[in-house]
Amino acid sequence: MNQERTILGIDPGTQLIGWGVIRVINNRPLFVAMGVVSLKSNKDHFARLGRIFEEISGLINKYSPTEFAIESPFYGKNVQSMLKLGRAQGIAIAAALGAGLPVCEYAPRKIKLSITGKGAASKEQVSAVVRAILKVEQIPDSYDATDGLAAALCHFLSGSVPLEVRANDKSRKQNGRSKGWEDFLKSNPGRVK
Repeated sequence: MNQERTILGIDPGTQLIGWGVIRVINNRPLFVAMGVVSLKSNKDHFARLGRIFEEISGLINKYSPTEFAIESPFYGKNVQSMLKLGRAQGIAIAAALGAGLPVCEYAPRKIKLSITGKGAASKEQVSAVVRAILKVEQIPDSYDATDGLAAALCHFLSGSVPLEVRANDKSRKQNGRSKGWEDFLKSNPGRVK
């Protein structure tokens, strides 16, 4: 299947929103753009929510994605922060749904694991691997931008591997689980450029 897809990935926040866009052609992810929306100048929480809706809608209009991937909030100890972050994520999702996009949500650990092979990877590690995979020379002003790209790339990696490749992947052991990133690279030298 040579269907072209465009994925908008979002790393939601109440101060900064990271975003990234990839285009998938012939089952290969290609970098399109990434950036950060700063919400720091809006002191009112509800004004920030309105701005999130406008910014996400603007990205959708500009890049015409066919799919939308967003990082889910992680659970912290501060309930008020969690509530605000959940609202920000909900507004971003509402903008995508309003545009008719299918939405997929990924836990931060799932994104890190799919990109780096380690669920506890640092933002620096995620940024370096995402930029290497997508051949991005641009160094972002904030790791939030590459976190948005990571959400888009995680979405691609989660659903774009044909079943025949999964069945024939020599690096997998029982229950279809990989032994790790290093074993995958050794067993699949032709899949990494």
